[in-house]
Amino acid sequence: MMTQADHLERVQVFAATQLAPAVTGWAHGEGPSQALWHAAGDLGLFGIELPLEAGGLGFDFAHKTSVCATLAAVDFGYAMAVVNTHNVALRLHLSAPDLAARHLPRLLSGEVAACTALTEPEAGTDVAALQTRATQTPRGWEITGRKDWIINARHAGLSIVFAKCGTGDDAGAIGAFMVDLTIPGVTRHATEAGFSQASMGTGGFCLDAVALPPEALILPPGAAFGAILSEINGARAYVAAMCCAMLRAAVAEYGQRRVSFRRPLMDHQAWRLTLAQAQTDLAATEALTERAVASIAGAPAAQLLAAQAKVHAVQTCQRHLPALLHAMGAEGLRPAHCLTRHLAAVQSAALTDGAITPLLERVARLSWPTPRQRKD
Repeated sequence: MMTQADHLERVQVFAATQLAPAVTGWAHGEGPSQALWHAAGDLGLFGIELPLEAGGLGFDFAHKTSVCATLAAVDFGYAMAVVNTHNVALRLHLSAPDLAARHLPRLLSGEVAACTALTEPEAGTDVAALQTRATQTPRGWEITGRKDWIINARHAGLSIVFAKCGTGDDAGAIGAFMVDLTIPGVTRHATEAGFSQASMGTGGFCLDAVALPPEALILPPGAAFGAILSEINGARAYVAAMCCAMLRAAVAEYGQRRVSFRRPLMDHQAWRLTLAQAQTDLAATEALTERAVASIAGAPAAQLLAAQAKVHAVQTCQRHLPALLHAMGAEGLRPAHCLTRHLAAVQSAALTDGAITPLLERVARLSWPTPRQRKD
């Protein structure tokens, strides 16, 4: 039986031999080939946490995090695209066995990508503000709304869509629906930014009175919001690990090979100090991230540690990636190097699964709760 260590070694080989040669064009708007998606399926990357009997690998959250970090060291967007499809497959297995039997084979093989559609034009970190509405009908459900900034939305065939059910307007009214994005009433679009979103497949879609069968409701109101919070804690932890991996790749990128004034960069004190400061701060954020990842298994501190780890990892990258690029010089701007790719990616990481300001507010509230919060 394959161990987690064996699997991680296989992922590392894939990242070095198949993923790394492909990423250069992605900064210019190209996207990952279908062959890379199928290769991820062959490696079991869409079923890491699913049990063996469901077609998965039966590995744990910590291993999924290590896989995400390995991929992100090459390209953050591809890593996020892979893990989002994995998370949809896992949710189907946990919450909708009948739908899982229908959809898992194509998800696990890499034939179909999937996304989780929570964010809307007016609802990001404030999940309770979402406006997509699902109304019960004699035949099931009818759902209308708009989703944006969704990873994989450009090409996903399936989506878990969060919507408010009935006339309720608070977080308790939110349900989760399995939606086939190829059916009538769904119109999708790409979401562009100042840097390429191609490898992440960022986009959105409009749902215009889309008819769904009763079994499409996979998380009913009252359960969906709690699932969101739990899954976001995990996402914050693995995003922190991915940021650590990007910075570690940048630290290792160039100093041993580049020569300046007839001496390797490593022989210049100013360059060494920049590298040493990055390495020191990276060690600190890796230690915090390891605690956060370990806490996801059920420790009460998961919310706090996951938020702290994501904030610290993002801010550490935002501080040191520009400094490392400057230390390398103009050569570092070439797409063959990871610096500009990771510098752009960390801006997405800063906004994924909670922006920095609301996360800091969460850290403050969890660290120093008011008397009312203690009572709640």
